[in-house]
Amino acid sequence: MGARNNESLDLLTVFLTGIPGLEPHHGWLSIPFFTMYIVAIVGNSLIMAAVQADSALHEPMYLFLSMLAVTEVGVSVSTLPTVMGILWFDARQVDFDGCLSQMFFIHTFSCMESGVLLAMSYDRFVAIYNPLRYTAILTLPRIICMGLGITLKSVTLMAPLPILLKQLPYCHTNILSHSYCLHSDLIQLPCADTKLNSILGLAIVLATFGLDSLLIVVSYVLILYTVLGIASGEGRRKALNTCVSHICAVLVYYVPMIGVSVMHRAAKHASPLVHTLMSSIYLFVPPVLNPIIYSVKTKSIRQGIATLFSCKRELL
Repeated sequence: MGARNNESLDLLTVFLTGIPGLEPHHGWLSIPFFTMYIVAIVGNSLIMAAVQADSALHEPMYLFLSMLAVTEVGVSVSTLPTVMGILWFDARQVDFDGCLSQMFFIHTFSCMESGVLLAMSYDRFVAIYNPLRYTAILTLPRIICMGLGITLKSVTLMAPLPILLKQLPYCHTNILSHSYCLHSDLIQLPCADTKLNSILGLAIVLATFGLDSLLIVVSYVLILYTVLGIASGEGRRKALNTCVSHICAVLVYYVPMIGVSVMHRAAKHASPLVHTLMSSIYLFVPPVLNPIIYSVKTKSIRQGIATLFSCKRELL
């Protein structure tokens, strides 16, 4: 691509990048990627359907889990068109508005996922600290308000990002380093000062992922303090066991995120393949693993899914 002026952003296009060094093998690589998408979308959709269909699962813990499943389906659906388009058809070109839309949805659903994980840590704290008033504190209206609040916060924080990017001039080759559009990639493209965009992006990261992770740690410090106050060892074990699935979900979400951040700062000169794989792990692994974790560790979810399939067989 040659140099561009900024006369018409409607005509501006960007080019995505596949998996560096493995372009000849994209056809074979599409199989594991498509399998991950199927597992993520079907697995999380089954959890949502099971919670909706089984009245025994209409409890705060499972309602929050259903919210988490919604965000993970959202992240998967947001990245699927461009990732599979590149692997299947080598379709690298995407118009600028489409790229901004994808960026907005990826970051919004990721922000929502972080917020839901925080809400789930609060849910576990209430369940252990005050089990007798658990359902009285986390009523359905309050859970709905928490879900709407998380959604509103995420949309409000992410909305300025595409708006600010739209105002900047683009006058050089517009090639991104991933198979999807991310804010950290897009702010490298304008031929103008992007300091405001960078500051805003950092502020959003600190106000969402940074604050959420800190509050999750505080929640688990309080949970641990409460558990240590339980007299019986069996009671402590049961209390902690109710947190295992959520702890796994938090680790699956935040460890790859921290890994990506460290790679961008401490290993700038590492192979592009390494950066691409780390970013892919951050976006693809949590939606795949979380439904598996909760299905394996939570008997009620397994029973709900089994009931869902048995009801469908009866209808057939």
